[in-house]
Amino acid sequence: MLYTAVRSVREGARVILMYYNQLDRLDITSKGRNDFVSQADIEAERAILEVLTRAYPDHGILAEESGIKEGGEYTWVIDPLDGTTNFLHGFPVFCISVAVMKDDAVHHGVVYDPVRDEMFTASRGDGAQLNGKKIRVSKTRQLAPALLGTGFPVREMDNLTPWLRSFEYLLPKTAGIRRAGAAALDLAYVAAGRLDGFWEFGLKPWDIAAGALLIREAGGLIAEVSGGQDFIAQGNVVAGNPLILEELRKIVHRTSAG
Repeated sequence: MLYTAVRSVREGARVILMYYNQLDRLDITSKGRNDFVSQADIEAERAILEVLTRAYPDHGILAEESGIKEGGEYTWVIDPLDGTTNFLHGFPVFCISVAVMKDDAVHHGVVYDPVRDEMFTASRGDGAQLNGKKIRVSKTRQLAPALLGTGFPVREMDNLTPWLRSFEYLLPKTAGIRRAGAAALDLAYVAAGRLDGFWEFGLKPWDIAAGALLIREAGGLIAEVSGGQDFIAQGNVVAGNPLILEELRKIVHRTSAG
């Protein structure tokens, strides 16, 4: 399944990179506030699904653009282009995320950055890799020297005030906070030790599933802001290495609650 997932994201990447070199020709529509979809998203998802459904015709699908298709015990969770706004502006931070779940657990996950040709992969119980080499979360022990990632709640403005409170509290207590605009890639960076921690509100399952497995298989932790483990469905996420995760989670929970 992991091999099939990798093949599928490479097919999706081929479409994305083709359009990346001719952005002025893209047809773009809006699905909602700050939520855009282009031909690149739709055709990349189609290319990904063609590989997956040919290999596993009886599996279920949960895809950002085409929605839900009920299936057997496995479900593929797909974001064909995470960071669409970046992509549409030629800002080179975006990725493809593909995961497969069974019984609410992620068994395999892939996050692929086609610009840098970085393939993050993980299988349950088998560790996490970047381009075939094992990765681990960072060993940063305190928030003061930590570099955090986050995402602005631009689609759900009800989350803006809680997020601002958490940001205001954390900014002077860390080495820095980055907002790159592609949550799945941020989670992969936590797994690779490039970020020490991450938090964001209002994410979707396709933003989280593959990255969550990467983090866990790289020795990290991920949870709901409230501390629960239903974060894929719930969408308010805190992740990081095990040395800082609980402190970060408690701060985000306390400050965002007011």
